[in-house]
Amino acid sequence: MPRRIEFFEGTLTNTDEIESVRLFDTTLRDGEQSPRTSFDYNDKRAIAELLDEMGTHVIEAGFPVNSDPEFEAVSDIAAATSATTCGLARVVEKDVQAAIDAGVDMVHVFVSTSDVQLQDSMHASREEAVTRAVKSVEQVRDAGLEVMFSPMDATRTNEAFLVEVVEAVSEAGVDWINIPDTCGVATPTRFAKLIRLVGEHTDARIDVHTHDDFGLATANAMAGFEAGAHQAQVSVNGIGERAGNAAFEEVVMSAESLYNVDTGIDTTRITELAKLVEEKSTIPIPVNKAVVGDNAFAHESGIHAAGVMENTDTFEPGVMTPEMVGASREFVLGKHTGTHSVRKRLEELNYEPSDSEVRAVTKLVKEFGAEKEQVTDSVIARFAEEVGVSEVDSEEVRV
Repeated sequence: MPRRIEFFEGTLTNTDEIESVRLFDTTLRDGEQSPRTSFDYNDKRAIAELLDEMGTHVIEAGFPVNSDPEFEAVSDIAAATSATTCGLARVVEKDVQAAIDAGVDMVHVFVSTSDVQLQDSMHASREEAVTRAVKSVEQVRDAGLEVMFSPMDATRTNEAFLVEVVEAVSEAGVDWINIPDTCGVATPTRFAKLIRLVGEHTDARIDVHTHDDFGLATANAMAGFEAGAHQAQVSVNGIGERAGNAAFEEVVMSAESLYNVDTGIDTTRITELAKLVEEKSTIPIPVNKAVVGDNAFAHESGIHAAGVMENTDTFEPGVMTPEMVGASREFVLGKHTGTHSVRKRLEELNYEPSDSEVRAVTKLVKEFGAEKEQVTDSVIARFAEEVGVSEVDSEEVRV
């Protein structure tokens, strides 16, 4: 389906801040690190297959050194997909070698760079971190693979030291530098400033990894693109450590619909992908989740529903439709329902109501919904019978 950009009067209309957007999906790695979540071999293969079919640029398939089953899953995904596959590795020789042996196209090496993590997690000095980072980058380069380096906790790292690390791995020949907001403390303006700073000290392409501790992950990812980043790390439904990552579906649709960038992703399968990850991860999608939640294209309020029935652009973004993401629009009946929605539902159920009958059924619907009861089709049929609404003649329907 073609992308549709129809900004309206009074809306921000500049859509040329970003030239291109690449997606690095980490659902199978960081997404799997969500507390109380794990993917088995078949789960990983199924998710990777759909991501690949949709045109995802990079799939981070896992952490190969972690276990034999993990190594097997990463290796088989690398062999079966056309997307660039990536394996994660600490700046430890055996980690890097495991990723290389798994047959991935890219190895993603990382080391902590913030003082708090260096001192209380890695128990290493800044000098040791730089030395190990450079050595790992060189190990991947010597194997002839693409290499990405992450200074973990970059947004809480001393600025001068961050520049030092970036310059060191750049001299070693790194292909990608990922800037991770590991603990989710960035804000869009500050993060954009950091990305521009990094860009001044490397010729490598820049990738961003943003966490959602303050609900800013997608906003920070898009700010990263505006500041010159080439790629963002995302996970489907935003799953991941703590509050999760920038959501695949949010970043894709923001790029497509708000920035008019063709990501190359088949957006019509986004809802299918979200449901698959929900099933495999056992993490339910919140009903009010952007893009893929049950309420994303649902309307109950009488004013909103009436407007959308007349023109969907009235109370939907206009630049993103349910069809674009493989979803459907829903008119929900309840406490806030108006007569337009009730008439529509009655007619869909083969009734032919008068104006007074619609008003009577609407009154019953509002009262029923106020009791927090779900207004199903059978409930509507019961109300129609109580009010005496006539059904459409069967002979007339056949004509």
